[in-house]
Amino acid sequence: MARRLLLDVMLGKLARYLRMCGYDAAYALDHGVEADDDVLALARDEDRQLVTRDRQLAERAPGGVHVGSREIEDQLRELRREGFELTLSDRPTRCGRCNGRVEPVDAGEAVPDYAPDPADTPCHRCRDCGQVFWKGSHWDDVRERLARL
Repeated sequence: MARRLLLDVMLGKLARYLRMCGYDAAYALDHGVEADDDVLALARDEDRQLVTRDRQLAERAPGGVHVGSREIEDQLRELRREGFELTLSDRPTRCGRCNGRVEPVDAGEAVPDYAPDPADTPCHRCRDCGQVFWKGSHWDDVRERLARL
């Protein structure tokens, strides 16, 4: 999965789903970028494929991908038709919040109060923002949603 993606300001939820599927999926607003020319420059400078709901913007970007739907399941279907692999890996690799790399949390290592004990439930921590993740009900919901595509 070598695609490095940039999702425009209208696709924040889709960016989180793609990160859960292991994609390096940057989100324009995380970079403070909103104007079309700035989005194109960021995609070019970071060598990312642009995914956007704006058809004209997609046409301006080399390899740009247009996603027309507003609903997440329809957006995922559109990407699958474009050849995107949409499955959850056994081990998370990307932070859903910031797109940073995640690494396993060792048993006995301190975690925030919201997280389960890593000795009981495998957890992962983002190297960049520190967010702790585990495969809970949200993971199961996303897996079921992807299976319905």
